[in-house]
Amino acid sequence: MSMAARTKWVLVTIAAVCWACSDARPVVSVSLEHADAYAQRAEDASGGKRGLRMAVGARMTPASGYTYYWQLHRYLEEKLGRNIVLVDRKSYTEVSDLLKNGEVDVAFVCSALYVAGHDQYDLDLLVAPQVRGEAMYHSDIIVNADSPIADLEGLRGKKFAFTDPMSNTGRLAPAYMLGQMGETSESFFGAIIYTHAHDSSIRAVADGVVDGAAVDSLMWEYMSAKEPEVAGRTRVVARSESYAVPPVAVRPGLEPEIREELRAALLGAYEDPIGRGILAGMMIDRFVELEDSAYESVRGLMLWHDGSEGVTRVAGKL
Repeated sequence: MSMAARTKWVLVTIAAVCWACSDARPVVSVSLEHADAYAQRAEDASGGKRGLRMAVGARMTPASGYTYYWQLHRYLEEKLGRNIVLVDRKSYTEVSDLLKNGEVDVAFVCSALYVAGHDQYDLDLLVAPQVRGEAMYHSDIIVNADSPIADLEGLRGKKFAFTDPMSNTGRLAPAYMLGQMGETSESFFGAIIYTHAHDSSIRAVADGVVDGAAVDSLMWEYMSAKEPEVAGRTRVVARSESYAVPPVAVRPGLEPEIREELRAALLGAYEDPIGRGILAGMMIDRFVELEDSAYESVRGLMLWHDGSEGVTRVAGKL
């Protein structure tokens, strides 16, 4: 590959956690070696407009779906007239740190990450995806399709997979469900692991690595449609209340004109044939605007996890 090609493209390979006793998958690998040079060339190639960095992690989309985020990134480049570097990190905390430190400009983030970032360092809500007419999702508790387990109680003493300590549907919501049963994750399950990706949790259940898992309902539905050979080997036995969907957020201090460019491009994507095709591949109707207040129930969950102060608030929201 020529030097020009290397600086034009940032190579990102995405995959989920490699399981010792299941199918081997590539390790998450992200190269930012040429990122600074790329951003400088972006300015030169787009009339002085500086390049942007956008975070999309393996946690938020399966490896098979990452191509649509790449297409969306290219679509935004065309609409904004700015080159955009895709950045990936394994954990939610790492993505939050990138936003907090201004190392990325925009990111697809978990609902809980957004709330924590908004309250701690003014992370800015941009837009949110709408799926089947709603900007909502929930935590699905899944088991193997051949398992006799019929409900959450059936997972008592079993091996269970959470996604990430900061994941709303992959950790906070199911822990609250257990709290309503008078249990903690540690007292209820026989063993707990963290996969750091919703599709990894689905695969772990499908392959029998764990007995059950808590996953993003949108991710499970996406894989049911796109990878039925995997998701079809799992089934949902319990479901949390609904929460505001994981949004797109921008770092504090992002220039207002760039923020508005991003917002307008994402909101208008469904009206554009190319944009609409990309959204269809992502199983998204369109992007919509939400107020921070839409995430109050998530904020309540986080307060509950922090201590007894949040119990009454959460109970009033769910």
